[in-house]
Amino acid sequence: MAVTAPESDPFAALMERIASRGDREAFAALFDHYAPRVKGYLARLGLEPARAEDLAQEVMVTVWRKAASFDRSKASVSTWIYRIARNRRIDLFRRERTATLDADDPQLNPEALPQPDAGLEAAQREVQVAAALADLPPEQREMVRAAFYEDLTHSEIAERFGLALGTVKSRLRLAFEKLRLRLESAR
Repeated sequence: MAVTAPESDPFAALMERIASRGDREAFAALFDHYAPRVKGYLARLGLEPARAEDLAQEVMVTVWRKAASFDRSKASVSTWIYRIARNRRIDLFRRERTATLDADDPQLNPEALPQPDAGLEAAQREVQVAAALADLPPEQREMVRAAFYEDLTHSEIAERFGLALGTVKSRLRLAFEKLRLRLESAR
């Protein structure tokens, strides 16, 4: 990157020809000089050769499209082109940084499909639980339903059935013990 005073920049005339007439020969000369240098600059910024080549091409397309915005009183052609290259590299870095996804993120991994026999096992377990519940005395069965299907607290169950809290707890404990024994024997 040679530093050139804006007024003595030999490439400024080429830029003006590109801006005013869309001069392809002027662009070809500018491209031949700057494209390899921009690629090298981008490689020094850490891009692998293929990415540097692609980005250098994008930079030169931008030079063609934005030639009219070049102002030789503000900067030399090289400064202007390298600033475009630097900004494109920053844009690329930002896109890559935000696009990086963590493969271990649980939100990105779908839930594992249940095993084919899992549905059958769940259905069998449901039948066993229903049968075990049916074998409970009616007052215990109603309390278990209130606790698990209606999500009531022990105090709410006691209030609903007009029982002492200790009675509710002991009936639930007895019901759970009967359920546990019945389900263990069904295995």
